[in-house]
Amino acid sequence: MEHLLHRAIRRQDDHLLDLGCGDGTWLLRALQAHGGVTAVGVDISGEGFDHVLGEAARLGLEDRLELRRQDVAEYRSTRKADLVLSVGAAYAFGGLLPTLNAAREHLTEDGMLLLGDCFWEREPDAAVRAELEDGPQKYADLPTTVAQVVADGWTPVYGYISTIAEWDEYEWCWTGTLARWALDNPEHPDSDLALQMSAAHRASWLGGYRGILGFVVLLLRRTPPPASTEVS
Repeated sequence: MEHLLHRAIRRQDDHLLDLGCGDGTWLLRALQAHGGVTAVGVDISGEGFDHVLGEAARLGLEDRLELRRQDVAEYRSTRKADLVLSVGAAYAFGGLLPTLNAAREHLTEDGMLLLGDCFWEREPDAAVRAELEDGPQKYADLPTTVAQVVADGWTPVYGYISTIAEWDEYEWCWTGTLARWALDNPEHPDSDLALQMSAAHRASWLGGYRGILGFVVLLLRRTPPPASTEVS
């Protein structure tokens, strides 16, 4: 992610907006690496905000970072962003194209969008497709996904596809963290539920979509309208 941000941030005074920012860690790292950059992060959870804002204060960056607990689909920015990030949050907007439309509303004219979303590495079986497309968001293969983005008026200027090793690391961390918490807190009323959720997700991943569901991050700019040709 850091090398993607390095490509995406063009000026030291760029303003960033992250729609679905998690705890805001990546925004904080962007501020550390780029002197005058400012950033707003929006996420419906808000979990981890206090820690990241505390780190920002410790580093003297608190006046450059704002984290808002809010539904990203309802957020309306008061300042256009030079870079909008939406990585793994398309479900919150109802799919890929609604995410692109939302990002467009927040961008400056020459702004860039860092978009991350899933795609089918291989055609899934009916059960996997039904499980992962149980909602408004539908996936396509990578060429079709990129073609949809281009048809919506965007030009990819860079991209990155997560490796299977990166997927595995993410999934083991996700399921393992939940399981570890449950095992360390057996008296907590949610302990059994957390352990069940970890096991169910692990089974769904290992026995279902591992090697089938991929993840791509695209760095996008608006495609200019075609030059008009006058016929004399």
